[in-house]
Amino acid sequence: MMKHLSVALLLSIVVCLVSASLVEDEFLAFQKKFNKQYASEAEYQARLGTFEANMMLIKQKNIDAQQRMSDTRFGITQFADISPAEFRQKYLSSVPAVRDPSWPVAPDYDDEVTANLPPSFDWRPKGAVTPVKNQGDCGSCWSFSTTGNIEGQWFLAGNPLTSLSEQNLVDCDTECMTYMNQSVCDAGCDGGLQPNAYHYVMSAGGIDTESSYPYLAVDGKCHFKPANIGAKINNFTMVSSNETQMAAYLVQHGPLAIAADAAEWQFYMGGVFDLPCGKSLDHGILIVGYGNETTIFGHHVDYWIVKNSWGATWGEQGYLKVERGTGECGLNDFVSSSIITHDK
Repeated sequence: MMKHLSVALLLSIVVCLVSASLVEDEFLAFQKKFNKQYASEAEYQARLGTFEANMMLIKQKNIDAQQRMSDTRFGITQFADISPAEFRQKYLSSVPAVRDPSWPVAPDYDDEVTANLPPSFDWRPKGAVTPVKNQGDCGSCWSFSTTGNIEGQWFLAGNPLTSLSEQNLVDCDTECMTYMNQSVCDAGCDGGLQPNAYHYVMSAGGIDTESSYPYLAVDGKCHFKPANIGAKINNFTMVSSNETQMAAYLVQHGPLAIAADAAEWQFYMGGVFDLPCGKSLDHGILIVGYGNETTIFGHHVDYWIVKNSWGATWGEQGYLKVERGTGECGLNDFVSSSIITHDK
């Protein structure tokens, strides 16, 4: 009996060692792919432990998705060495997405317009969307959502597609709105609101180009220069939370700046995200189109095409597809667009 127990124990130890070796091999490949550097052996070991826990979480998420007959896929992203709590703290906005009642709201479209919407639509091949950008270790998603919208509006007003400066907003925009007697202010890497940012751009007379004011992923001193303005806007509007109305506005007027709950997207790799999701609006993103498809399980699903700001290696070349028509992740609760009513 003792001999058999010793052999069983030895086999268990060997399995654990092999498993640990495979995890570390995966971790080294992850480091190389995403150019991850750690300051000490202690930090390396801590990140390795988090990576291993996340691999188990990713495996469970994929199992859960299959059980729900969802084709959402999860895998190792650049966020695989941080915990979900650290992910929320570092990459999502801490500024609550709340509305000022005085903000304008776009009127609804009539039934004739909504009944004749194309079955799918995408502003990317039409030239209204700049390449995917990367906010880095900074909760500045709101600024990317804002620039993405203004870039589209500027292009649709007859101008060349121009990449605009998120750093301009991070450094210079301290606009506030009042909600429940509390000031809600744009705060650089700590978060912000697109409507506040529109106010800033209007008051500043425009926003600088990306090339003249490059992104640094840190809070800095304001270096806005009127001579380097790349786009101007006249106004902005909130858009209906009805997703058919959202689609109509997008087709008529360009990409939409939105907020959504992105906590479940840390390890997203592809597919239409249609899984349980919260509605804490903690991430600013851009809807550039919509479509529909039949999943690998034979289900028909409508989806939004969402441009993110986590780089082109995340998700589907920097984009994700999110279920449309169900209020998934609260993405229909805080929809807005800038407005341009003048020529160049």
